[in-house]
Amino acid sequence: MTDSAPSLILGIDPGTRITGYGIIDMRSHPIDYGCIRPPPTLPLAERYKILFESIEALIEAHAPTAIAVESQFVSKNVQSTIKLGMAKGMVYLAAARKKIPVYEFAPKKAKLSVVGHGGASKFQVQKMIQALLRLPKLPEPEDAADALALAICCAHHLRSPCMNQSKAYSSTKLPQKRLWKQTGSATDSPSL
Repeated sequence: MTDSAPSLILGIDPGTRITGYGIIDMRSHPIDYGCIRPPPTLPLAERYKILFESIEALIEAHAPTAIAVESQFVSKNVQSTIKLGMAKGMVYLAAARKKIPVYEFAPKKAKLSVVGHGGASKFQVQKMIQALLRLPKLPEPEDAADALALAICCAHHLRSPCMNQSKAYSSTKLPQKRLWKQTGSATDSPSL
């Protein structure tokens, strides 16, 4: 772990009905976890506002230096996908206002990180989170356990030698390679 490594990680499993959150330190000690439940009878815009303000309050209370969020799952229901994307947007907006980096992880990667199997059930994730974090009871709701799994996955990612190596590369001034160029009406493929 370097001096620039985050000391607290906020994991967020975004949703319009229930948004799970979990905060751990870099040694995977639990700090806080729970969920944000905007009243379902409120208009969607009001629920997004509550979600945004609640995430801002968590950031203000705990001062995380990294945020882990679940990557977008594209379902057959386009409206659900859009709503979930907008909930995730509230996370990005709150993080950007405090200049906190956001790391995205697929649900399978987070499950693999804590259970050892990307297809683990919600209950298996809860049981492993309980064991790994030495919690006296199962973290509930499931969304909070998923958020803790995202935070643990992010901690593993940030501690990995590959991540530290890529940070070293990104901190040096390497020439920027142009990935594409527009010529006339056709786009050239990048030459790598």
